[in-house]
Amino acid sequence: MKLKFIGATESVTGSKHLVLTDKGKQLLLDCGLYQGMGKETSELNHELGLNPENIDAVILSHAHIDHSGGLPYLVKEGFKGKIYCTDATFDICEILLMDSAHIQESDVRYLNKRRAKNGEAPVEPLYGIKDVERCLKRFKTLPYGSEFYINDEISFHFSDVGHITGSAAVHITSHEEGKETTLSFTGDVGRYTDMLLKSPEPFQQSDYIICESTYGDRLHEQTEDAAAKLLQVVTHTCVEKKGKLIIPAFSLGRTQEIVFVLDKLKNEGKLPDIKIYVDSPLSVSATEIVRKHPEAFNENLREYIKSDPDPFGFNNLIYIRESSESRELNDIQQPCIIISASGMADAGRVKHHIRNAIHSSNNTILMVGYCSPRSLGAKLLAGDKQVHIFGEFYNVEAEIASINSYSAHADYSELLRYLSCQDTNMVKTIFLVHGEEEAKIAFKTKLKEAGFTNVVIPEKGSSFSLE
Repeated sequence: MKLKFIGATESVTGSKHLVLTDKGKQLLLDCGLYQGMGKETSELNHELGLNPENIDAVILSHAHIDHSGGLPYLVKEGFKGKIYCTDATFDICEILLMDSAHIQESDVRYLNKRRAKNGEAPVEPLYGIKDVERCLKRFKTLPYGSEFYINDEISFHFSDVGHITGSAAVHITSHEEGKETTLSFTGDVGRYTDMLLKSPEPFQQSDYIICESTYGDRLHEQTEDAAAKLLQVVTHTCVEKKGKLIIPAFSLGRTQEIVFVLDKLKNEGKLPDIKIYVDSPLSVSATEIVRKHPEAFNENLREYIKSDPDPFGFNNLIYIRESSESRELNDIQQPCIIISASGMADAGRVKHHIRNAIHSSNNTILMVGYCSPRSLGAKLLAGDKQVHIFGEFYNVEAEIASINSYSAHADYSELLRYLSCQDTNMVKTIFLVHGEEEAKIAFKTKLKEAGFTNVVIPEKGSSFSLE
């Protein structure tokens, strides 16, 4: 069995790893899009780094676009195999991939208008709605823990990693030449203190591990402080400054967590009497899917819903789908909270809300998750005094705040805890992916201190034989 690293080697997006068997079978672990890479993003996403017609199957860890978003393009370019994932991951992919296609088509329409003015030929989107429809027909869902044999060489199963609803680690067993070799791919590892989901579960002893390292160089704030800090920001912005609080949040996971915290604050009588808007059609659909999969909920949430059956709905909370209603939020003068995608503030409706709010010190922009270095969210967090939005520069007058305890990614202590189920003497190699260079280097040191002797940071396109 061989392993080739194609994506998520130089950044936290574009997850894509190729497994090749001795008999020539090719399995792809994830097929994600690059995000937040500036002008390079489109070029990176058009270069698959493999021949889609040669791929026998895709095993998908979870539905986030940086892990699943390249699948319609893979199908468009000739992939004809199955895409394996959990039930909830398929449900989420249905909405996320369709949304991604809308974005691809919309961006190209805008780009082609400019190209036409310059006398340039039009370009095509990476993929469209019809490509997504064809892609979704190739999905096959499997439950956690069920061993599935692709052929007599390869089997695999999923285990819960608690990152988002339906997220999984992938555990592959190679049955080649009378010998078993095990490879585990963590996907993205969640938190042991997640407000909604079960904790990451221990996994089988593995010979080789592909491990994410998003927060390999840092620790999160304590989750129990998150509600108090959110209330502090809400009170400071909406009561003391009488301004708007804009929260860029990923549609799936982060939005539901924040709404849940606000729901608890409301039930405790602590939340100010203000309107709260979730302004994202995708977030509305994602919340419906989270409600549909209570089997993913942890014990604390299961106990909570005994007294409050809907932890994602309360008076003063308004979900918005229509773009006309979204635009009306710009005219609101009274204090309010607007939760909107995307989480890195690089696209979606939240970018309009930031542009509208950024001019006033009465307003606050609250970042609650990871932002890639070149994203708008990262620039705001870095303290840039002027930012580029929709082709124009804006002075940053609004207050910028952050709460990192809402992250859906494990920090380095939680990653070490997740890997502690392994006998370090039996793990031949850990490959670190899905992290910036500093994070991977720092986490490599932590792993060696924990007893893992061979930790590799693979380069894009590098291959390894797994014996």
